[in-house]
Amino acid sequence: MKSSVDLDKLLMDINRKSYPAYKDLKGSYQFPGYQLDIYHVQGDPFAAPSKLGIQVKKEQAGFPEEYYNIDYRRIALQDYLERQFGKAVMEYMFKAKGSGKSGLISVSRCGQEVLERTAFEIDSGSLLARFEAGFPANGRTINSYELRKILFDYIPKAVEKSMYYKNLDAEETRRKIELSEDQHFIREELEKRKLVAFIANGAVLPRESGVSQKPMKNAVKFQSPASMEIELELPYKGKIKGMGIPEGITLVAGGGYHGKSTLLKALEQGIYQHIEGDGREYVITSGTAAKIRAEDGRAVSHVNISPFISDLPNKKNTTDFSTEDASGSTSQAANVAEALQAGAKVLLIDEDTCATNFMVCDSLMQEVVSGEHEPITPFTLQARKLYEEHGISVIIVAGSSGSYFYIADKILQMDNYHAYDITDKVHKILEGRESKYYRQDIPVSASVLFDKKKRILKVKKMDKKRGQVKIKQFGRNSFSIGKETVDLRYLEQILDSEQTTTLAYCLKELAEQMETREMDAAAAVDRLWGQLQEKGLKSLCKDTYLPVSMAQVRKQDIFACLDRYRGII
Repeated sequence: MKSSVDLDKLLMDINRKSYPAYKDLKGSYQFPGYQLDIYHVQGDPFAAPSKLGIQVKKEQAGFPEEYYNIDYRRIALQDYLERQFGKAVMEYMFKAKGSGKSGLISVSRCGQEVLERTAFEIDSGSLLARFEAGFPANGRTINSYELRKILFDYIPKAVEKSMYYKNLDAEETRRKIELSEDQHFIREELEKRKLVAFIANGAVLPRESGVSQKPMKNAVKFQSPASMEIELELPYKGKIKGMGIPEGITLVAGGGYHGKSTLLKALEQGIYQHIEGDGREYVITSGTAAKIRAEDGRAVSHVNISPFISDLPNKKNTTDFSTEDASGSTSQAANVAEALQAGAKVLLIDEDTCATNFMVCDSLMQEVVSGEHEPITPFTLQARKLYEEHGISVIIVAGSSGSYFYIADKILQMDNYHAYDITDKVHKILEGRESKYYRQDIPVSASVLFDKKKRILKVKKMDKKRGQVKIKQFGRNSFSIGKETVDLRYLEQILDSEQTTTLAYCLKELAEQMETREMDAAAAVDRLWGQLQEKGLKSLCKDTYLPVSMAQVRKQDIFACLDRYRGII
């Protein structure tokens, strides 16, 4: 391995040469206390920045082994150190001057969630931080003196501030690890207590604005109804009380703007741990929970939606349903079927984003339009069977129809962001009223969604350049593989553009396998998921360097991307 002295000499040798001479810098260099890796050098000052890494050996970094010897602690420590490294690096953004992207130093931008990222890793021997830097130039002529500022002044200071235990606030570092321990404890308690979610008293659920995930200042803090309040003894925080949402069907009702959707949004994001100060640190939801909504215009490929839609007038097969342009009801039916096949045990539904005719049909409408005239079996008619026969819990936010009351085990009312348990009150009102929302004579049993029949998929020939399939990402909401764009706008539990990066690489790998032969979709995703668990996110990237960061996703997210890929035959 070369030394930092060798790098300094190389920089001086190429000063004022044309920009491609920067390519000579690629390699690894030993600095005092750490190793600098230059993985990839940009082709010109206006191209995507160069990719670099910093490696500090564990014994030099000095962090207690118990802070990273268990996965959830390690991820919490990685997240904290990535934020510290990013904060330190940002002080030097564009302080090195030049044309184009000269002086840019880019790191992963972490949100409110604690996610495993390739931007910062703790492996068997070292701590590794990845970042990007714009190598400085005047026009297209190398300016080594400005790059020297980045590599020999700015980066060493950032490393010193953020990657050594002795230079960090020990108390703050310890709190991050203890919080991860407490959050993990709650997540394990959900299953033991037959709960699907927990919301701590004092949690701040409203966000600062529609474009910010930071907690709203002076917001009403959550307080559990007494009838649903449980107490937990956390390993570090000690006793904590909050609302435990039991397995079954829970309805969240109330007037508009009173906090129903805010509550559901907190639950759908509770699949991940949140950082200290987020207000939702102790909002924990079952990790398999899936947000379900209508998605007009999405592609659907070979999905059994017959428990919800059958006997279409056009005689289209709904046991093996495919379309390039799904309606609101067919898209939502497909979303439910796909989520269950992907392993979801909890469905999260907001009436505002649903197809009304898919969700409910009131008693009068059932009498007027019935039998062969109505191909849709509303979700309300299948929901109880999904739970009682298959253990699928549902949390529904609704405000426009009383039909949902008939199927609910628990009913919450949100009033000015305060939660009230009105289950007994509603059940008394319903006494003596005939329920048409839980029937034995529904056309197709929901059990067919759990049949072991394989879903065999094949993709059409993909567009390639030099034998490679090109990936292009468009922020958090979409990416393209070859000429096919995958729209993720309505996958509301994908929270970070780096998760989208991961999913693009996942889908590329699956599509390349399915291009050559028909494959069982579930088996293919399971194999890929096993690969990620064993070898990590970086196993998705076959290049010699990684994107600056990929972030963890769930197996359900991989299924969802495959389901929306329009290249399936």
